[in-house]
Formats: sequence, C-alpha cells, structure tokens
Amino acid sequence: MFRSFRHRAQADQSAERDVHASARDRMVQRHLIDRGIDDPAVLAAMRDVPRHLFVSPEHINSAYDDQALGIWAGQTISQPYIVALMTQALALTSTSRILEVGTGSGYQSAILAHITPHVFTIEIIKELTDRARLAWNAYGCADRITATTGDGHAGWAEHAPYDAIIVTCSPVAVPPRLFEQLTADGRLCIPVGRRLESQHLLVYTKQPNGSMHKRQIIPVRFVPMTGGDD
Repeated sequence: MFRSFRHRAQADQSAERDVHASARDRMVQRHLIDRGIDDPAVLAAMRDVPRHLFVSPEHINSAYDDQALGIWAGQTISQPYIVALMTQALALTSTSRILEVGTGSGYQSAILAHITPHVFTIEIIKELTDRARLAWNAYGCADRITATTGDGHAGWAEHAPYDAIIVTCSPVAVPPRLFEQLTADGRLCIPVGRRLESQHLLVYTKQPNGSMHKRQIIPVRFVPMTGGDD
C-alpha cells in the first residue's frame, strides 16, 4: 500500500490539513462507499490524495464535492465518483503497469500511483503536463509517475505492454493501438461517444486469444479526445 504523505505538511498547517482530511472522509463515505465503491485500495487512495492540489484556485472550496470542475486549457477534472469507478474497474494490484491517456490535472494519475508505482501517462496539452508535475511534486508521488506530452491515440508503445489502460477523454471509437498494448487479461476503461451525443463508459478485457470482451458500465460525459485524425 502506498504510504501516506499527510505527515509532510508543516505543523502550522495542521488545521487546514484536518479540514481537508475530514472533507475527503465525507466524500468517500457519501459519494463512493454509499454508491458501491468497495475496493479497499481505491478507497484508501481517494481518502489520501489531496484533490484540492489538482484544481484551479477558484474551485478549491468545491474540491471535495462530487462534481467535475473546470481546470486549465478548457479541460476538466472528473468527479470523484467517476475517478473511483474507473479505477476500481481496472482491478489493479501493487504490481500493475498502467497507461493513462489524458493526464489532465494529474489527479487520476495520483490516485493510480497510490496503488502502484508503475504509472505512465500521456497528455496532448503540454501546459497540463507541466501543471500536473507541479501537483505531483507537491503531493510527493512524482517518482511513481512517468509522463510525456503526445497524442494518446497511439498509446505509449515504449513502455508496453500494460496490465491496464485508462482513458480520461472520449474518442468516437476506441483507438486500436490501445488494444495492442494490453497484456493478456489486461483491461481498458474508456468513455466512448461524441461530445454532443451519448457517451458510455466501457471496460474491455483482453482474452487469451487476443479478442476483446466488452462491458458497458454507465452513461458519462467527458471532454473529447483530440489528436488522431482531428
């Protein structure tokens, strides 16, 4: 289990830290456990990772509400329930190798890094990659995350294969190279659909013969995946 980083705060920040810790505890109970999130590793990550470090300053007071929030470059940070749901769907262990497509604020990466030190993430907008690194450094998990700026449609073949791939933006169709970079029994969790039409959160599991088993979870709304043939 990933060690807690709360002790790194200075003593004179203890009151603020306690407020945020209480807010995270309430978030986990009301919005995660009560809605069916039960993976102990996921719940521990959601309790520990300081979401307020990953939102823009004007949204800090809403950091532990169960809602998506606007961040930089016209992008969003997903609501905590969706972050937890997608993470749980990957069925991670402490040795899992994970590719995240769409670093965004860096919050989902930090949740993943709480569970395993083998997190690789790719973001098409350099400003977001740079800001995410600052947040990871502030939290203390940067050494568990390898990040780059690039087009996620191609995945990141250099570090493949992956036990799990998570996509935090919505393509119209699943980029085929993501399937190729999964291990046997690997899982891909991805929202699929057009921006102004219905999107669905899907989980694909790679079978031993290379075929993909698809499971539909819930309707969702994500920012569109850019790059590729755009």
